[in-house]
Amino acid sequence: MSIQTPAQLRWEALARLKYETMITKIPLFHREIAKKVVDKKAVINAQERGSHLIEESDIVRAFFSEVPMSFYSLMIRLLAEVGFDYKKYEPK
Repeated sequence: MSIQTPAQLRWEALARLKYETMITKIPLFHREIAKKVVDKKAVINAQERGSHLIEESDIVRAFFSEVPMSFYSLMIRLLAEVGFDYKKYEPK
């Protein structure tokens, strides 16, 4: 099952489920901002790969590029908690 986005890209279902679960764990004050910037960047990441499917890598890379470093430890904890394989996308 895939979910359509306004950009006509589909989300890989398991990646979308992990993402939505993670969003619910982000503190309320930051949740909508994170959702807005990560949604947008994940679409861009998929398009840059030439894909019509937003995958886990697109989402994880969006978190790393869009979430401020002051929230890095929380983000890493939540990525791991929901089952994202984030280590291979971690900035060096």
